[in-house]
Amino acid sequence: MRSPECTYDQFAALDVRVAKVLEVEPFPEAHKPAYILYLDCGAEWGVLKTSAQIVKRYAAEDLIGKLIVAVVNFPDKQIGPIQSQCLVLGCLDEHKGVTLLMPDHDCPPGTRIA
Repeated sequence: MRSPECTYDQFAALDVRVAKVLEVEPFPEAHKPAYILYLDCGAEWGVLKTSAQIVKRYAAEDLIGKLIVAVVNFPDKQIGPIQSQCLVLGCLDEHKGVTLLMPDHDCPPGTRIA
């Protein structure tokens, strides 16, 4: 099913940045298996925390140092006991889980996605 159309201005309002995974913790209180991620989102945004249901595809130790893509200007959202400060982006496969979006070249944390 297609999503409703949005304007360019609505899309441009999203602040999507390269983020470097600094720390990964288990999130046993989550309804579905998830990690808590601490992400370096660059000097402007600093370190942001979020949860991600990515345990089917990624071992926690393999995520450290990876560059991923995140929306950083959503309002904070309470997810169980944590306050999620951003949203990581990925491709959803109902059976295999989420594949994170990752730059294929080195980019500094905080680089804006255009």
